[in-house]
This record gives sequence, structure tokens and C-alpha cells, in this order.
Amino acid sequence: MSFCNYHPFILFILLFFVLGVNNAVSEPEEYKTYIVHMDPSLKPSSFLTHETWHRTILRSLSKPVHDKDKLLYSYNHVMHGFSARLTPFQASEIKKSPAHIAMHEEKSGKLFTTHSPQFMGLRHSSGLCNASSYGEGVIIGMIDSGIWPESESFNEKGMPAVPTRWKGKCQNSTIDPFPCNRKLIGAQVFIKGSQAAGESDSPDDTPRDYLGHGTHTSSTAAGNHVPGASQFGYAQGVARGLAPGAHVAMYKVSSGELIVESDVLAAMDQAIADGVDIMSLSLGFGQIDYFEDVIAIASLSAIEKGIVVVCSAGNDGAPYTTQNAAPWITTVGAGTLDRSFTATVTLGNNQTFEGKSQFPNRVLVIDTPLYYGKGDSDKAICNIGALSENEVFGKVVICDNNSIISVFEQARELSRNGAAAGILISDSTPEGINGLSIPSLILPSSSGALIKKYATEAADDARVKIMRFALTSYGTKPAPQVAYFSSRGPNPISPSILKPDIISPGVDVLAAIPPIIPVQYVDNYQLASDYALYSGTSMAAPHVAGVTALLKAVHPEWSPAAIRSALMTTAYTIDNNGTILTDQSTNLPGTPLDYGAGHINPNKAMDPGLIYDIDWQGYVDFLCGLGYSEAEMKAILRRSQWNCSQNQTDINYPSFVAIFNASSPNVKNFTRVVLGNKPSTIYHAVVETTYGTTFTVEPSTLTFTNKYQKQKFVVSVQMYGKAPPVTYGYLKWVYQNSHIVASPVVVLNS
Repeated sequence: MSFCNYHPFILFILLFFVLGVNNAVSEPEEYKTYIVHMDPSLKPSSFLTHETWHRTILRSLSKPVHDKDKLLYSYNHVMHGFSARLTPFQASEIKKSPAHIAMHEEKSGKLFTTHSPQFMGLRHSSGLCNASSYGEGVIIGMIDSGIWPESESFNEKGMPAVPTRWKGKCQNSTIDPFPCNRKLIGAQVFIKGSQAAGESDSPDDTPRDYLGHGTHTSSTAAGNHVPGASQFGYAQGVARGLAPGAHVAMYKVSSGELIVESDVLAAMDQAIADGVDIMSLSLGFGQIDYFEDVIAIASLSAIEKGIVVVCSAGNDGAPYTTQNAAPWITTVGAGTLDRSFTATVTLGNNQTFEGKSQFPNRVLVIDTPLYYGKGDSDKAICNIGALSENEVFGKVVICDNNSIISVFEQARELSRNGAAAGILISDSTPEGINGLSIPSLILPSSSGALIKKYATEAADDARVKIMRFALTSYGTKPAPQVAYFSSRGPNPISPSILKPDIISPGVDVLAAIPPIIPVQYVDNYQLASDYALYSGTSMAAPHVAGVTALLKAVHPEWSPAAIRSALMTTAYTIDNNGTILTDQSTNLPGTPLDYGAGHINPNKAMDPGLIYDIDWQGYVDFLCGLGYSEAEMKAILRRSQWNCSQNQTDINYPSFVAIFNASSPNVKNFTRVVLGNKPSTIYHAVVETTYGTTFTVEPSTLTFTNKYQKQKFVVSVQMYGKAPPVTYGYLKWVYQNSHIVASPVVVLNS
């Protein structure tokens, strides 16, 4: 009998017997968490479940793992394999098993941390909201920090019955009750990995949210209608999620700031088993190849089952920083709203100025002396330790613009010395200015110069008549802008795929939080609220998840790729000033590397005209073109056999990236297939190019006689002369001006 003909399990045991005889470990090794991919076809039939097989593998090592807590999770849907606490030597033993495919040491990640439905064009009685019945019957799975079930955003008023296909559960807690209902239909906890790794010291098993992140994202995606919501008077109105008719299921993967891969994998695995329609993840693990990226691997499994996966792009705010950039994930950057939060100050000379503030309402500063320490630069900027209580106690203090000390530190310095209020001069106002510890407003240098002039001329007679807070303004321009923190492309893993895909509101978004979370500190008091303004791509992703739920309700037959295509080809790139979307940090025009296809436009997405669809084989072909090894392909595809029908990274994506360098040809060709959304339509190609490039489309006319008929075309991008490092244009398929199906075409020249 040849060695290769042994039964896989016998071979497995023999390998470990040999290893056990020869092994001698002189020093104890540290336990670490490993993610282990196994070949399910080699599971002996004597094992009824994969988990019993995995436990047997661990007990069969030369230093057996008998501790039941060392096996953290067995995975059945997102991948085939398990996560376990092992020594490096034990991990090396498992690698010698014939059933082993791939393994890596677990990495840590982090969470990426109302008016927005109206800003996005969603209306109560028309358009996508009305057509979708607000997302009725759709289930959104939130992979996040937990949820606060008593929040009014999760009340079940008006909600339909829980879908019969739902297999999830509401996990009971040993600490306190956790009620689910027809809105919040499931909640489970997955923090064993972070506990084992020491990233969490929380012993609780409750799905409750003690960070605020998960409650905020969940209510943004699908919160029910709540009248009179605000953060201390700011953004007051009816709070509701994008899909208030959809159901929510929470999969808690964090009880602290950091998250770990094993927990997120387990949560996504359970979400697939439970029957969610959409997964929303406002978290990430950095930029790594797809075969080691647990979110990419798990998402591909979800996509295969028709589940849409929406992820935040990250908050690093620089080129090449986009995370969660696999082409089967809908990757979302953050934009601003046309809403600003302000306060006003009226001086003794009756001049009134408006500045930015989020200081709580019901605060008035009336007939108060005004102080400006212009004779000393440290005093003028309110530097730490520069002011004295004798000078500023009970006064409104002007603090000059300075790049060293932040407005928050200036406010704290004023508070320490008993100032009544602050006028803080800054041309780079941070988001989330609810951290000001004293009544303050922030003014630009232009307004600040006039106030300083008055304070200087009036000297000891300078006064503030009144300061008012909690003012909310709408129609702010320009809006939307690309948030300064939103991660940008090019895609660091696959530059040929434009990421982020789109942007959506992610700056000062009002949504529910647990009432035990401090929102603001004022004079050493902690202020709490049921609703708060948060910023981050964490807030942007659930907007898209909610809109996806609305589209799912209207078009249940659409694939995840079709939904992403509809969102991208109908997005807009012109702000309310009538100009190209700008960068919030510079006010300069952005590019598709900043905002992808543009800002989400939900009502248009309901009827996009044409659809760029991608089936499972399309993703396989994309991965084949990346040159991965057989083991790496097995790890991400979760199977032993696949077919590479074409070996190229071009994919049927609704955007184009042409990459040129000194040694490459000066022409790039892209083949695409589109589905017609309506019969008896004719689309004409319109191209928009910029200096240094030309685009041609063949054929330039597409005729559709039947709904969902396929038509193929080729886009040729030619570079000539000295094109800049980044340039872009658009391919637009136009039907009688009623449909414009737009795709960005980005040219990278190195």
C-alpha cells in the first residue's frame, strides 16, 4: 500500500504520532489565536459535525489541546475551518495535516467611528420609500458593538411580523434582561476571541451596547420613527433610519475599542446561517490580501448566497488608505450634509456674528465683559497655563487661531480659570465639536478680526450683549463635500478596481445611542442623551445598508452586484453650488479616487436603466487573474475545485481604472456587459474626457428589445502626451434624457 493511499484521518494521526515522538519543547510558548482553513472534503465521515472534527484535531496534537475554551469558533458558512488558541509549535503541527489549507495569526481591527434621509431625497409618501414600504420584510444584520433595545428607535410600532425564514435568536444575558421585538428581531454576542486575546476584559454575555457605536449605526440603517429627537437641541426633528420598515439583527463583536478577526468571522458566519439579507460592517482590519482578509473571505461567502455586504471605507483620509475594498463588497466613503450647527454672539456695538457650536441649548450668556489678551501671544491664543483666574473669571474670552493648541484645549483652559464663555477663532473647525467644556462658538479669522478690533478699541468697556446656542441651519454650501477623514483611493490591493464605490452622509449624523453614554462634559459634569451626533465612515455605511434594504424590497430579484451597480451609476457628482464635489479639508475639487462614482441618490437607483451584473464566476475569474497560489485560492473560495475561464483582473464593474506606466501599451481595453432594465430602449454612449486621454466605445449604441437582455461593449482608453498622474472622465449611456447611466473612468499614470 502506498503512503498516498492511506485514509486522510489515519494519515493525519500518523503525522502527529511522528511529530510527538520527536518533539521536545524547552520553554513554554505563548498562546495566540490562529485562523485555520481546512479542506472539508477530508473530514472523516465518522464525525457528524465539523466542530467535533476540529476538536479531535486539537486533541491529537503532540501537546494536546483539551481545554474546551481553546477552540473559539468552528466556521461553516464564511469559511471551512476554525479559530483556536495555540502555541506556534501547535500551529506548525496543524500545518502538516493533509486537510490544512491555510493559516494566519489573528489580527486586531477597530470600529470606524435626523436630516440625512431628506438630504438624500427620500420623502415619506413618494419615491423609493413609498415603493418599498420602507424596506418591509428585509433583514439587516449589523456586525458591531451591540445595541440598546429600549431605545425608541427600535420600537416595534407599525412593524410587520418577523419573517418566517428567520432563524436567528435573541441571546439571554446573565446580567440583565434583553428584550427583542418585531423591529429588533435578533441579538447575539461574539467576543470570545477578544477576551482570549486580552482585548476585552468584559465578562458580560449581553448584546447590550456600552460603546454607543452599534446603536448609532443600527438606528441609522433602520431605526423607527421618533419625533422630537435632538442632541441638546441641535438637529431637532423626527429621527428615523433609512429603512424604518426593515428588521434589525445585532451581532456584537466588540465590548471595547478593538475587535479581532475570530469574532467577526463567527458573527458573519452566524448571520449567514440566520438568514439576513444585508450585512453592514463599520469596522476593518487594515489592508491585506484577499486570501487573508477575513471580511473579504466571509463577504464572498455571503455574496454567493445573495446577501449584500456593505462596509465602511475607513477614516484615514489619505490616498491609498481605503479598506474593505474587495470588488464584491460595497465600499462606502463619507460626505457632509447641508446642515450646520451654530451659535450667535452680539457685541456691545450691536454687531452680530454666527459661529459653529454644539454646546447644549438652554444656555444664554447675557451682558458679560469681553476679554482679549492681545499684549501677550500666549494669552491671546489661550495657551495652557497662560491665563489667570484674576484676568478672565466671569468674562467672555477671545482665543486666537493657533496650529499648536486645539479649540478643545483652549476651552478647557478657559474652564479651568472660570471664564464665562469663549469665542474661539479657527479656520479649520473640527467635526464633533460637542467636546467643548464651556459655552463657546468657533469663528473664522475674518469674523474674528472684527471682534478683536472691537475688543481692542473698546478696552475695558468691551462687552457681549448676548450669546445664543442650539441653532440649526439648513442649505449650507457647499454640500455634500468629501469628509476630510474619509479614506481615499487608489485601491491599495487591486488598483484596477475603483474604491470607495460611493459616498453617503457621514458627518454629524444624528442617531440613537444608549442613555448611559456621556455625550459631553461641561464643568466636570457628564451630559447624556438618547440621540447624538457622530461622524465617521461608520455612519456612512449604514446609510447605504438602509437604502439597499429599500432596493431589496422593490427588486428582490437583483443580485448584490446589481444593487451596487444601481447605486453607483445613478450617484451624483455635482454639489449644491453646481460644482464638482470638493474636499472638505481643502475646498478644492475632488476626483473619483475621493468619492468613487459619487454621492448616493436613492430614488434614481430604484430605476437605473442599465445594470452591470457580476456572477460568481466573474469573481472567480478576477481572483484567478491575481496570480494566487492553489492554497490561497482554496482559502478564499472555500472549495477544492474551480474553473478559471479567463485569467485577467478586469471585471464587469460599473467603473473603470486604466493604469499606465512607461513600459505599458498606451491603450487599455475594457469589456463590459450590461442588462437592460426595460424593453424597447436604445442607449447612446456619451464620453467626457480630460487632457491627455481619449475614450472610445464600440458599439456606441445599445438596443434592448427585452427586459434584462444583455449587451456587450468595449471601452478603449488611450493616453497620449504627458498626461498627469491622475485624470478622469465619464462614460454615460443615455436614453432619451430620462436615464443617464454614468461610470467614472480613472486614468493612473506612473
